[in-house]
Amino acid sequence: MDKIAVIGDYDGIYGFQTLGLSICPVRDAEEGKEKLRQLALECGIIYITEALAAELPEEIGRYKEQVMPAIIQIPGVSGNTGAGVEGVKKTVEQAVGSDILFSQE
Repeated sequence: MDKIAVIGDYDGIYGFQTLGLSICPVRDAEEGKEKLRQLALECGIIYITEALAAELPEEIGRYKEQVMPAIIQIPGVSGNTGAGVEGVKKTVEQAVGSDILFSQE
């Protein structure tokens, strides 16, 4: 399970192919749900565009408590919603027990 894949709309993910990652373009949420289920059996890390992730919260939630696959949200061509950063922040807070972006001055 050392494979890394990127799932989302084609325009938002095609550049990742140049990095050697498997890209999995999908046209809608239903196709995205099926592809995510398939990739969860094959991949250790799945990057998913924030727009697609917003349409699949229940499906992504199925994997939240599992070690693998790690599902990481990334901005798409429509811009950054902040959901990806918030997800990483929450995960680190759970692991460390502290807000990593809180600064005490």
